[in-house]
Amino acid sequence: MATAAPPSAELEHDQWNGVKPLRAGEGHSFVLRRLHSLSGIVPIGAFLIEHFISNAFATNGPHAYANQVKFLNSLPFVPFLEWGGIYLPILYHALYGFYIWWRGKSNVIAYPWEGNWLYTAQRWTGIVTFAYMIQHVYRLRFTGPLLLEYPGASFGKVQQELSNPWMLTFYVVAIACASWHFAYGIWLFCAKWGITQGDRARRRLGVACLGVGLLFVVVGLVTVKAFVAPRDPGWRNMGTDPATAKQVEAEPVK
Repeated sequence: MATAAPPSAELEHDQWNGVKPLRAGEGHSFVLRRLHSLSGIVPIGAFLIEHFISNAFATNGPHAYANQVKFLNSLPFVPFLEWGGIYLPILYHALYGFYIWWRGKSNVIAYPWEGNWLYTAQRWTGIVTFAYMIQHVYRLRFTGPLLLEYPGASFGKVQQELSNPWMLTFYVVAIACASWHFAYGIWLFCAKWGITQGDRARRRLGVACLGVGLLFVVVGLVTVKAFVAPRDPGWRNMGTDPATAKQVEAEPVK
C-alpha cells in the first residue's frame, strides 16, 4: 500500500531547489549571506547616501557641483576608497545576489503572497540598479573629459547625457529602483540580524523604510531636474569643453 511522504521529507526535498534557510554554523552559506546583507548597508548603503547628497549639490549650480566633485577626488587614498569601499563590495553584493536569485524560487504567480512580491521586486530592482551603475561609471569615468583632471566638466557631462530622452528615462527608473532596493534592504537587514523582533516592530520599520525610499526618490528627481531644467538660464547647455571646464572650476560659487 502506497503512503504519502511525510511533510518534513517533502520540505527537505524542496529546500534543495532553492536557498536553504539560514542557520548558524551550517556551512559557508550562513556567513556569505550575512556578509551579503551587511554589505548592502555598509559600505554600499553609506555610499548611496553620500552619492545622493553629492549629486544634490547640482541644485546649487555647476560651480557647486564642480567643487563637490573636486573635493571627492582630492580625498586621500581615492583608489583604495573606490575599490575597497565601492567597486568590490558592489560586485560581491550583486554577484551573490544573482546567485541567491538563481537558487531561489519566488512563486509569485502560484502564490501571490506579499513576501513573494517583495522578494521579486527586490531582485529586479537590484538588476536595474546594477546595470545603471555599470553604465554610469563607464560613461562618467571612462568617456569624454576625465573628471579627475576637469571637475568643472562634470555638470555639463551629466547634462549632455540626460539630453537623451531614453537616458533620462533610464535615470529616473534607476533612481526609483535604487531607492526601493536600499529601503527594503534596510528592512531585510534588521529582520535577518534580529534587530526587529516581532510583527509590530517589523511593521513600524516597514513604514519608516517606505519613508526613506520616498525621500530618496524625491531627492533624486529634484537633482535630475537641476540638470535638465536648471533654475538659472546660464546653467543650461554647459558643455564639456576643457576650456569651459577650467572656467567653471575657477569661478566662485554664487
